[in-house]
Amino acid sequence: MTSNMPATGITALAASIAVDRALRFPAAALDVARLSVYDCLAVAIAGAREPVSVAVRELVSGEGGTAQASAIGLPARIPARAAAMLNGTAAHALDYDDTHFDFVGHPTVAVLPAALAVAEQRQASGKDLLEAFLTGVEVTCRVGGWLGRPHYNAGFHQTATSGAFGATAAAARLLDLDAERAAHALGLAATRASGLKCQFGTMAKPFHAGMAASTGVESATLAALGFVARPDAIECAGGFATTHGAGQGCLDNPFDGLPEAFRFVDVQYKFHACCHGTHPALEALHGLREQHRLTAGDVEHVTLAIAPQWLPVCCIAQPATGLEAKFSLALTGAMVLAGVDTASLASFSDACCQDPSLTDLARRIEIRPDPAITDTACHATVLTRSGATLSRHVDLSTPAPYDTKATKLKAKAGALLGQASAEALWTFVAALDTLPAAALYPRLHDWFADAAA
Repeated sequence: MTSNMPATGITALAASIAVDRALRFPAAALDVARLSVYDCLAVAIAGAREPVSVAVRELVSGEGGTAQASAIGLPARIPARAAAMLNGTAAHALDYDDTHFDFVGHPTVAVLPAALAVAEQRQASGKDLLEAFLTGVEVTCRVGGWLGRPHYNAGFHQTATSGAFGATAAAARLLDLDAERAAHALGLAATRASGLKCQFGTMAKPFHAGMAASTGVESATLAALGFVARPDAIECAGGFATTHGAGQGCLDNPFDGLPEAFRFVDVQYKFHACCHGTHPALEALHGLREQHRLTAGDVEHVTLAIAPQWLPVCCIAQPATGLEAKFSLALTGAMVLAGVDTASLASFSDACCQDPSLTDLARRIEIRPDPAITDTACHATVLTRSGATLSRHVDLSTPAPYDTKATKLKAKAGALLGQASAEALWTFVAALDTLPAAALYPRLHDWFADAAA
């Protein structure tokens, strides 16, 4: 058929970027992509035994189907779409994966599982896999930034929505779609993409990543089979943007700067096992605690000035479960001041929500919305019982050197998987784009099959 999509529409732009074989990938962007693949695989394998992963694993293994792709915790391969769903869910099960603040979402857990599933199904090389992944997360960040804060603030979880567009872009590239077919795939994803922030603190939140990855595989595969959708469905009247709180979009030219500048390089990694919205405050409180040798008993009152948008996201006042604790700024702040290791998965339990020393300290933490504070920042003030006023400002957007991030991610993976496994995984990912399919997918399958053992 002849496409009637506008040459400058967001759907067409995303489609053309997704399948552009002349697209250049800067070395620095590929380096960051490898870090994110490493981090995602580590948290996915560690999340294999989480209840949400177990439930989705039982679902997809019960359905069976053609052996196309490896899935976390399963000895046999399953259909690519099902593998993407399970692997995306497991990767987000611990809420310990990377975040991008161009759109406030988790790009890698939505895109990488889709790319892995289609790449294994197609027996793509490691180079093609890595480039498809980087293309997909870049589309996620660019489209997510175009949808903007109005979309997020309307109640939509961008990991699930923008993530679905990136997952579709990565799958379209691996399936060798042309720009017209890719636009139909993205148009179908616009109808399929969904995910609500009201699910934060429940198993539905990590499932959002699995939904996005599965949507990407499904949409691109159907487009490859000739499926026709509206090729401007993201931006058209009555399309995704206007029906999902984004209006006309928030960036005039969301793909400006490519290929010289990839927005994904600004991705943020988690070093606390909880919602990324809490991290600026936790870093500020940790710094104050270390600098002034504070104990919980020294604290009279704490004020945390944060971006207002975080109030409905990570400010559960009285969490009752370990999962809810990950979205409670007051409780996680109390944990830091009390010396609890917020990088440890074991710290987030139902018991921590009932600990009287933590709940008492949490009640002394005031959360103050301040429109002047950016999404990635917090200004923390601690009033001590001796009358001293201590303050610290932290902004996570301050760039960190590659070596610093790599060292921290290796330590994080070591804590999750054990040092030997973390080192082996690092070696595997570091060489990813040099591996042929025959060397790549058997090793990936072994990693995944043993995850829930």
